[in-house]
Amino acid sequence: MPSDLLLPLPAQATPSQLACLVMVDLVGSTRLAHQLPLDHYMALMAEFVQVLILSFEARGGQVLQHQGDAVLGLWHEENVSSGIRAALEAHERSARLSLAALLGVSLQVRSGVAVGQVITGLVGGQPSAYGLPVNYACRLSSAADVGETLVCSQAKQMDQNRQVDYLPRSLPALRGFGAECLAFTARLRPQTDQAPNSHMKTG
Repeated sequence: MPSDLLLPLPAQATPSQLACLVMVDLVGSTRLAHQLPLDHYMALMAEFVQVLILSFEARGGQVLQHQGDAVLGLWHEENVSSGIRAALEAHERSARLSLAALLGVSLQVRSGVAVGQVITGLVGGQPSAYGLPVNYACRLSSAADVGETLVCSQAKQMDQNRQVDYLPRSLPALRGFGAECLAFTARLRPQTDQAPNSHMKTG
């Protein structure tokens, strides 16, 4: 390629940042595309993506990209717990889509959460992130079972949310990553009703 067609490198290196990447992927989107009329399928995917965008933003995340059946979000290092919580909440939010119920279909997702150094910026006017955590979150999402959230070990260590339990999870070979990768299945702890205060004075 002629050198005059190449974009110039930046004069200064763009600083990286520690961030949490969350990938949520809809399971069975191809099956739905075969099953539903095209306009119904498009409307369902639009509602699915919109609900995830709003839920990510409500948790302080930034949506980087979405591709019809998948959404990628970013949280800064101080908000790793919020990113993990958003990944876990995506399952119920997807399952409760009103349009899905109207069309007689059920939606299930799988999600992956990874933490590491990334560089962010605008590409084609859209916010983007580059770095291994982006790929790792995608690989974890692909390795997750239906309805499962897989979290990398660093994200687990940084999580300050005491309402999440983590179970060690063996992984298949992840393309581009070594066998030393550790992951955990994240699960929200069931909420228990708080008992009334038995020491309350009466009379």
